[in-house]
Amino acid sequence: MEHKVEINFRDRKIVIETGKMAKQANGSVTVTCGDTVVLVTAVAAKNIKEGQDFFPLTVNYQEKSYAGGKIPGGFFKREGRPTENEVLTCRLIDRPLRPLFPSNYLNETQVMATVISADQDNDPGILAMIGASAALELSDIPFLGPIAGVKVGRVNGQLLCNPTADESEKSDIDIVVAGSRDAVIMVEGGAGVVSEEDMLDAIFFGHASIQPILKAQEELRAKAGVPKREVVELIVDTALQARVRDLALFKIKDAVRIKTKADRHNSLAAISEEVLLALLPEYESSLKQIKNFLGDLEYELVREHIITAGERIDGRDTKTVRKITSEVGLLPRAHGSCLFTRGETQALVAATLGTSIDEQRIDSLYGESKRRFLLHYNFPPYSVGETSNRLAPGRREIGHGKLAERALQRVLPAFDDFPYTIRIVSEILESNGSSSMASVCGGSLSMMDAGVPLKAPVAGIAMGLIKEGENVAILTDILGDEDHLGDMDFKVAGTAKGVTALQMDIKITGVTKDIMQKALQQAKEGRLHILGRMSETLASGRGELSPFAPRITTIYVKTDKIRDVIGSGGKNIRGITEATGVTIDIEDSGKINIASHDMAACEKAIKMIRDLTAEAEEGKLYMGTVRKVMDFGAFVEIFPGTDGLVHISELDTERVKNVSDVLKEGDKVLVKCIGVDKQGKIKLSRKEALGSSLP
Repeated sequence: MEHKVEINFRDRKIVIETGKMAKQANGSVTVTCGDTVVLVTAVAAKNIKEGQDFFPLTVNYQEKSYAGGKIPGGFFKREGRPTENEVLTCRLIDRPLRPLFPSNYLNETQVMATVISADQDNDPGILAMIGASAALELSDIPFLGPIAGVKVGRVNGQLLCNPTADESEKSDIDIVVAGSRDAVIMVEGGAGVVSEEDMLDAIFFGHASIQPILKAQEELRAKAGVPKREVVELIVDTALQARVRDLALFKIKDAVRIKTKADRHNSLAAISEEVLLALLPEYESSLKQIKNFLGDLEYELVREHIITAGERIDGRDTKTVRKITSEVGLLPRAHGSCLFTRGETQALVAATLGTSIDEQRIDSLYGESKRRFLLHYNFPPYSVGETSNRLAPGRREIGHGKLAERALQRVLPAFDDFPYTIRIVSEILESNGSSSMASVCGGSLSMMDAGVPLKAPVAGIAMGLIKEGENVAILTDILGDEDHLGDMDFKVAGTAKGVTALQMDIKITGVTKDIMQKALQQAKEGRLHILGRMSETLASGRGELSPFAPRITTIYVKTDKIRDVIGSGGKNIRGITEATGVTIDIEDSGKINIASHDMAACEKAIKMIRDLTAEAEEGKLYMGTVRKVMDFGAFVEIFPGTDGLVHISELDTERVKNVSDVLKEGDKVLVKCIGVDKQGKIKLSRKEALGSSLP
């Protein structure tokens, strides 16, 4: 049976329907807003795989070309590997869902969101997030929802829910907020250097905005939901648990105080091996359970010590930032480079400047677009002392890179002032907490080292949370283990004046406004400290570019002269590039960017363009070339492709019988412009130029 619910959003309506499509899935809905429609399904395996001790949740989001009335490009006329936008949207959907499954639910579960119709105004990613929650709610899959998400923007000081594409262009806030009835679960987005107070208002404006969507999902579940399947309770061997605790408690308590990550992990591994050797002869089938008990002990002891003593794994208090060092200009041929180290996290970041031909062209449901700023984040396995067969970037690398890119995007100079394509590459050499924020700091310093005139330096910091009942500890600059054992990973990046990007993930059911306010304030204090340390290395951008970076010179021509620069079939512009080796980018406005590593080549190209677009001025002298001799006069080329007529009466001070007596084709002759008629025809005089010379 078909059922639907409707939610009014500003002047738009969101419709969630079920019972019409994909009815063999455990849960299936379509979510519609305007002409955008997303089909979302949720399916879970009936049984747990033998020996499986983790929850295998997969979220896939895919945009079908037919949804936008397009056929895929390239040789293979079908959708291929996920685009960057699809990967990022998968992460946005996955992150608020993952903490809301029962801890003892381990059945393989897959959520699939497919965009089947797309307009230009309504974001299918947000509809997919809503649909994922609704499909899980309707299904028999255990899920502690519902959740919902919205985009929040701000135009002229007014907060907007799910802004249109045009509104987003003008917005100084662009975040996605996901939450439940009582709390915010996930935040992701950027901003144009806004205050912590304004960002907090935007987050909880978004939380208030999702309430009608949550209510609609509850109504739909009441109409069409099915009973949830039972989750088998895990049987805990309390006797074995007590044995593990007796053997390992005090040893783990000492081990988790070891400040160095490698030494700490080695000590914990040795304790684990010792406990296993002692217990496996008696409990030979309980290997995984013993390891789980050891993990539970580590979790308990680390959190307890932070709450009761205010001391963290590496001995810091809750607000201290680890030691920071940075070095710039260490890669001789890179246009800008930085080695940024914070504690045991280290990023080698390089900045490269390019021209318009280096822009990334993107073909999506919404048409073609270009990106002139790229940040690529790489996380090789050696950064955590491991090996791996997968060396290509995965969802984590793409997500972390996008966060760092968003943090730096808002401080870039305007393209008209700095017409370069900029690529940042962050190689994570060591990782023990917040390598994405190290990429932000290193990216800022590497661009300043490259001579990019940033509006302000940017730094980033990761905040953590330990919450035990009413006891709360907010941690500044978290370690990897604190991320793993804590309740929140809250990354905040910005300048000294405000926030440019943030990302929050939690492992509990949500965080309150009070906790988030304290976290933002503590993050600001940490960010200002990091910016101070960065300024000791490089306070602002260098005054000049690297000698290995291309030089771009900008000139302007009248729009009706663009065709003269290009020439028939591109003949003129091709001739200029072949003669000089420069790269030329022409815009419809008449702006021309000329790029080359050789300034002499740039100047030569500029002269050639000026010659092609020059206009004759009455009263001015020109050295021209006779191109054609006629009975009534001679046509003289004064600029490439631009001729004027020297009438026979203007050849000499005395009467001339035959033009050929004075001029022949190919002759160089000094002429003066004596007029340009309404049709643009140029009148020249040799007679009035006699006795003169070019200045």
